[in-house]
Amino acid sequence: MKTKNKQEKPKWFKGAWYNTGDVVTNPFSGESCKLTGPELSMYDFIKGAEYTLAIHAGNNDFYVQDPAMVKLQKDMIKGLDWFRSANSSAYMTLLD
Repeated sequence: MKTKNKQEKPKWFKGAWYNTGDVVTNPFSGESCKLTGPELSMYDFIKGAEYTLAIHAGNNDFYVQDPAMVKLQKDMIKGLDWFRSANSSAYMTLLD
């Protein structure tokens, strides 16, 4: 069962915090999960961070530790931890 504190916006999180959730489908497995607004906020952040980090890594022939990318990677890990704690079932379906 979800507890209210697991659905609260973390202090480090600067993204949009949705009031309304939606159904999200894993593009690889085809499995879907209904997410709450906060879960969808964090899911969108995680997927956006993954994309940004992949693009950044692909555009650098000589990988340099860009401080902004290091921070984004750390925040993405925090987001994954938050999501796993908030909804472990959806985490396993969508992000694992």
